[in-house]
Amino acid sequence: MSSLVIKICGLSTPETLDAALDAGADMVGFVFFPPSPRTLTFEAAAALSVQTGHRALKVALSVDADNALLEGIVEHLKPDILQFHGKETPERILTVKARYGLPVMKAIHISELSDLEAVATYEDAADRLLFDARPPKGATLPGGNGAAFDWTILRNVQTARPWMLSGGLSPANVAEALAVTHARGVDVSSGVETSPGVKDASLIHEFIRRARAAEKLALGSDASLA
Repeated sequence: MSSLVIKICGLSTPETLDAALDAGADMVGFVFFPPSPRTLTFEAAAALSVQTGHRALKVALSVDADNALLEGIVEHLKPDILQFHGKETPERILTVKARYGLPVMKAIHISELSDLEAVATYEDAADRLLFDARPPKGATLPGGNGAAFDWTILRNVQTARPWMLSGGLSPANVAEALAVTHARGVDVSSGVETSPGVKDASLIHEFIRRARAAEKLALGSDASLA
């Protein structure tokens, strides 16, 4: 796996999953949240799981999921990581980890510097953090809204866990986002879509290409300073 972890989230068709895998995504995300246009049935998830194989880590996104939903997700998708995007408490995260033996990524919504206080709340329970834009007022989805936040908030962030950047990323701005935040992971969903829930293979390839190019540029700059 490259030092920069790239996740394509909200995949729902064999064609776009293939695009993400062929382009070299490190993680592929699958949504289990009925209000989302990207949500999957268990049957669809099982087929996409087989298609993925071991070519990338499978991430299952849920929002305040109950045990019944998590049981179905684990049975059908066989995920490598559970991603929690709701108001799950650290206690809930630890309970789920103990139950399924799977690592958990917890999303933290960011709109201002004080939102980083949640890092201390979750970093002892979660295995990875995801900094996502706080949903716009009136939004029905906790993510995938195409909104970005002020990336300079993350310039001096200190965490005991690895973290990823999400929220409003696209092929057009991923290089800038990496330059500002020095993130070691990026997560995109709506930024590689032509309409809500409809992924575009060419945009997926372009996002990953530009992210990898930005990574190489950063590595070259670091080497020149050594």
